[in-house]
Amino acid sequence: MKRKKYEQFVGQPRLPKFAVPKRYDITLKLDLVTCKFAGAVQISVDIVSDTNFIVLNAADLDVEPKSVRFKEESGSKVLEALEVELFEEDEIMVLEFAENLPLGVGVLFVAFEGTLNDKMKGFYRSVYEHNGEKKNMAVTHFEPADARRCFPCWDEPACKATFKITLEVPSQLVALSNMPIVEEKVDGNIKMVHYQESPIMSTYLVAIVIGFFDYVEDHTSDGIKVRIYCQVGKAYQGKFALDVAVKTLDLYKDYFAMPYPLPKLDMIAIPDFAIGAMENYGLVTYRETALLYDDKHSAAANKQRVATVVGHELAHQWFGNLVTMEWWTDLWLKEGFATWLSYVATDSLFPDWNVWTQFLDQITEGLRLDELAESHPVEINHASEIKEIFDAISYRKGASIIRMLQTYLGPECLQRALASFVKKYACSNAKTEDLWAVLEEESGESVKMVMNSWTKQKGYPVVSVKVKDQMFEFEQSQFLLSGSQGNGEWAIPLTLCCGSYDTCKKVLLQAKSENIGLKELLGSSITESRLVETGAWIKLNVDQTGFYRVKYDEDLAGRLRYAIETKCLSATDRFGILDDSYALCMACQHPLASLLTLMGAFREELEYTVLCNLISISYKILRIAADAAPELLDHMKCFFINLFQYSTIKLGWDPKQGESHLDAMLRGELLTAMVHFGHDVTQNEARRRFDAFLNDRSTPLLPPDIRRAAYVAVMQNASTRSRSCYESLLRVYRESDHSQEKTRILGSLASCPDPGIVLEVLNFLLSNEVRSQDAIFGLNVSIEGHDTAWRWMKDSWDHISKTWGSGFLITRFVNAIVSPFSSKEKANEVEEFFASRTKPSITRTLKQSIERVHINARWVWSIQNERYLPEVVKDLSCGKY
Repeated sequence: MKRKKYEQFVGQPRLPKFAVPKRYDITLKLDLVTCKFAGAVQISVDIVSDTNFIVLNAADLDVEPKSVRFKEESGSKVLEALEVELFEEDEIMVLEFAENLPLGVGVLFVAFEGTLNDKMKGFYRSVYEHNGEKKNMAVTHFEPADARRCFPCWDEPACKATFKITLEVPSQLVALSNMPIVEEKVDGNIKMVHYQESPIMSTYLVAIVIGFFDYVEDHTSDGIKVRIYCQVGKAYQGKFALDVAVKTLDLYKDYFAMPYPLPKLDMIAIPDFAIGAMENYGLVTYRETALLYDDKHSAAANKQRVATVVGHELAHQWFGNLVTMEWWTDLWLKEGFATWLSYVATDSLFPDWNVWTQFLDQITEGLRLDELAESHPVEINHASEIKEIFDAISYRKGASIIRMLQTYLGPECLQRALASFVKKYACSNAKTEDLWAVLEEESGESVKMVMNSWTKQKGYPVVSVKVKDQMFEFEQSQFLLSGSQGNGEWAIPLTLCCGSYDTCKKVLLQAKSENIGLKELLGSSITESRLVETGAWIKLNVDQTGFYRVKYDEDLAGRLRYAIETKCLSATDRFGILDDSYALCMACQHPLASLLTLMGAFREELEYTVLCNLISISYKILRIAADAAPELLDHMKCFFINLFQYSTIKLGWDPKQGESHLDAMLRGELLTAMVHFGHDVTQNEARRRFDAFLNDRSTPLLPPDIRRAAYVAVMQNASTRSRSCYESLLRVYRESDHSQEKTRILGSLASCPDPGIVLEVLNFLLSNEVRSQDAIFGLNVSIEGHDTAWRWMKDSWDHISKTWGSGFLITRFVNAIVSPFSSKEKANEVEEFFASRTKPSITRTLKQSIERVHINARWVWSIQNERYLPEVVKDLSCGKY
């Protein structure tokens, strides 16, 4: 009967609108030994329509029914709750009163208890060491919808309110929240900490962290106090992030023409943290690897990650916290912009890092997911499975289409519009169309018409181009790796250069196909015969600022390959030609022989981002060739060794005086690749340096930038019969207290070609020696260990599901282990296994992973039917390009 009475509230995606929260007064009492907490909340609620119900969110809380009452703010009337019902599946609490609640503002009182969980969400415990003793710290992580696990609330982004927080904690501990402390009362071993009331904000941004911490401190130019908190003894590792944060706050203040909105900013490194970082207003939480930097143990890549992650989270203080999406369907609005802005900030602080070239990695990751039929639009129509949209579409595609928009409108215009947008919607919520309206007003361009085609439909186009009868012939179609025909159509801001970068032409391609005269686009002196005579290259999507691929006819492709060999093209364009060719090959639109021939043109490549993509593609080709043409594997490895030999010799093993940040990052990537490809000289030198490192952890022979290469070389030599190398590396793992070093080792262990060792490594990931957040780093197994990994996941699935099943991380297990397979039989086996084991949190990832298996199977078939591939591979391996 009760269920029927409340059925109007259950199974709904949103809370009813008859009550609106205005202010929370929250008191929490913590016990970090039993990991229990007790709390009480007084919520100022505006009753806006007749109702005798209040419906709000609560999960994993024990509510005291007798505590629940509602009082008129301006009167003395108090209404006791007639019924208090918690619906676990819907994570809601329904309060029924005997009579209608008075319209206007009243105060709702609720007392509750809860447990600090070990799931890294809601209000949870993280374990750390203090003076050699393991301790519990209390941490919150509420995004997207887990504030309800700490206190009853309206846990939706649009339900903004102010928050007044009071904590009762052990007196010796540091207790942090979003706002500064206004009063602290110590009573023996307990203290009451009262915080300043927050500005209006969403529940997912409320934050509390309690434990033993050190900190470093600085101030922005206008006096905002900034602190980096971390475990005791590690404060020096926060200095780099502190410097970045102080400068970034000043930069964003100028960019948005609005100062940082809060009186302080704390950033804290959490030992157990499910994601990279979380932008809580005034108290940003991070994984240790994303905030701390130690030049003795951190590589240059770690340093760059700290800078970009800090830039991302601080961008949110304006774009996300001050102006918040109305609902999770517009998640991209904050995540896409924060990702893009992190590059704006990092480029300003570190111009020699060439981060806009590195931004191509963001574009590529977005393209890789969006070329699946199981992708989703940037703007989604529903958010029933909110956690599955925290992916490369919301972040990377979102950032990429903003980059494309910046090129279309111009950087100054976009900046002015964003400052206007933030000013207009400060302290409130906005939707995507609100942003388009401001951009149209500022630019005078039809922004909504252009951008709707990129945000409201999934996928992206490939633009085919050829020159015929004095005309450019352009044709767009949806690009799908599966070979299926998509029906998408886009307004494409097309850019084009011919023979040089002196002039860049821009065209808005809105139809499925369009012909434009050569003279109209390139000038009166250009004719088809003139192009043929000069052999001039033609490059579309100049500097890869557009979110689309380009397919050239054979003649134009040949000219571009020659332009790469003769060093006529920018690094971004070299990257784009390579990546488009790889995707077209994987989609069976280009032969592998053609792709390998193109790769041969990069034999003198030295640019970091281009080489990293070349290495990544080489790994993927080896993996697919292991199934498609195992007899060619040795020849391919020989080709790849020859391909990277020039750049590897150029950089060498040892850092050079005054070398660039990018060279430091590249050295490790190249040496690791040479180890993977079986280059004897590199493997032997790597093991020699590792032996020196075992004897002296501070040896200059193995700095952090090249350690992964040495660790992979060690594991290449390990086997169940010869375990000493493996056990030595495990010893390094166990003796290190640096999270970046530990993840570096975890990422190397499963590269062993011995399936027996791979199984040991995978079981080690499930042990209490590996923090649950870090297990995913060990899932990148060798080709030889792939079947072993699949059997292991099936055998361990109950444990994996129980440990990671309620968070983001479980999708990484599915994707890492399922996606590399390449047969329809294996796809069927995966589907059969998960038929009775699927859950909402992995549904989309599972479909995407199985689709990748089918794509790989189709690619294998295509490679096996390439008539000239063996001849081409053997010629390339002998140095014939």
